[in-house]
Amino acid sequence: MNFAMWKKALQVIPAVSKPEWDALDFVSKWLISTRAAVLVMTFISSALAGLFAARDGHFALLPWLALTVGLILAHATNNLFNDYTDFVKGVDKDNYFRTLYGPQPVANGLMTTTQSLLYAGGTGLVALICGLYLIFTNGNDPLIWVLLGLGAFFVLFYTWPLKYIALGEVAVLLVWGPLMIGGGYYVLAGQWDWNVIWASVPYYFGVTTVIFGKHIDKIKVDTEKKIYTLPVILGEKASRYAVVAMMVLPYLLVLGMIALRYFTPILLIVFLAIPTLRQTLPNFLKPRPETRPEGFPDGQGGWPLFFAPLAFGNNRAFGGLFMLGFLLDVAIRIFLPAFWR
Repeated sequence: MNFAMWKKALQVIPAVSKPEWDALDFVSKWLISTRAAVLVMTFISSALAGLFAARDGHFALLPWLALTVGLILAHATNNLFNDYTDFVKGVDKDNYFRTLYGPQPVANGLMTTTQSLLYAGGTGLVALICGLYLIFTNGNDPLIWVLLGLGAFFVLFYTWPLKYIALGEVAVLLVWGPLMIGGGYYVLAGQWDWNVIWASVPYYFGVTTVIFGKHIDKIKVDTEKKIYTLPVILGEKASRYAVVAMMVLPYLLVLGMIALRYFTPILLIVFLAIPTLRQTLPNFLKPRPETRPEGFPDGQGGWPLFFAPLAFGNNRAFGGLFMLGFLLDVAIRIFLPAFWR
């Protein structure tokens, strides 16, 4: 077992040669091929669903663990299926952008298409088992069947056709917010609450900036390959400003929800992420540089990606503090109710 590679794969997308790949253990290969470094975004969505449930007195550890494992593995399945679909459709030929900033296991010859499908199938099967467990422990609730069906739809059809018809970004917004957080809350609490959807907007806007940033980086090559992502349709400038809005708005929303007394003032902790925002925003206010800026990381989640890693770093800073602040918010309400009435 290569614990050092496990840690690395959870932080970046490691570039490995075929001999290095062959020497790795199964877990390392799975973490690399699923791009495990980005799965933290799904964990935070599940954690927020659990915290909303705990705040309302509906948290139970085992269902939350099943929810978390299921969501993370569904995300991992999508990443595997994404790579497989792009490869068989010929998108990854001719040094496609995706193969330059991190390994695409099939395109880079690290695994066969059959092995890729086995990875995706096995991962998806465990995710499905988690979903079925949640359904049958909730009295075969028909709405949870609907949520499971929607999740399966986005896993299978995000790469094609949704990404090709400017719906990929919309899918990310819906999945990491209403589906994961709102649906996760429903699974744990047994009731739908629109306040959960609105209160979690600050986080899933951040997740959406990451896919927006990635697709802005790929505008030129996606246009050439007739992949009509939303940034391809809107253009780079409008897309960059959309990202800026989605990065700034969460701070205003947090202030508004504190003013409405939905959150306690402890959520002001998210403003500790302002230094990261100040470093990030200027880059989105000007066109993407033609060459790698001095000091900007190369490969392993860095250049030729530019906007995507910046958005990911900003979302990780804000999202981590948002989750921490909400955890403290819930603790105050449960253990120190006299301090917030």
